[in-house]
Amino acid sequence: MAKTVVKKKEVKQSLWRSSRRFRSLVLWVFEILAAIALAAIFTAAFCYSVPVQDSSMAPTVASGDKVLVNRAAFRFGRPGRYDVIAYRPSNSLDTTVRIKRVIGMPGDKILIRDGLIIINDETYIEDREFPSMVNPGLAAEPIKLGENEYFVLGDNRNDSQDSRFADVGNLTRNDIIGKVWFRLPAEEHVSFVH
Repeated sequence: MAKTVVKKKEVKQSLWRSSRRFRSLVLWVFEILAAIALAAIFTAAFCYSVPVQDSSMAPTVASGDKVLVNRAAFRFGRPGRYDVIAYRPSNSLDTTVRIKRVIGMPGDKILIRDGLIIINDETYIEDREFPSMVNPGLAAEPIKLGENEYFVLGDNRNDSQDSRFADVGNLTRNDIIGKVWFRLPAEEHVSFVH
């Protein structure tokens, strides 16, 4: 009888160990699947990769670089002045994603005179030195932005197709894919975009 009790006890312990191993295995599989799901969500929201095909944003972003676009950045907010954004022009059949800097916000009045940007009758002072604009384009006359419109410029001001020109014009919120937040240079070190 004592042997039977010992065997039952050993069987219970063996089942308990097996059950514990099984639970550990299930937990381990769940953790791996959760990590994969979170990585996929993070990648889909923040790591949309866009190749840069022109030099309109040089020196901030050069042709041949890739940029990572945070598509979630403007889901609950809106682009801010000076943000570098990725967009697809709505009035163009070209599906190429383009990169530009937001200069004019909804409701602003934009004018370019003597190479300077004038926003709401005040000269806009930028954080960095950009070349003086030779061609003001459409902004030679005041442009009043609608409640959902943005005026964008390339950092390479004299070699950029941007809101100064009719083929781009003012962007709407629907044109904007997201905020450029990371640059993967063709030959240098990785850097944040500002």
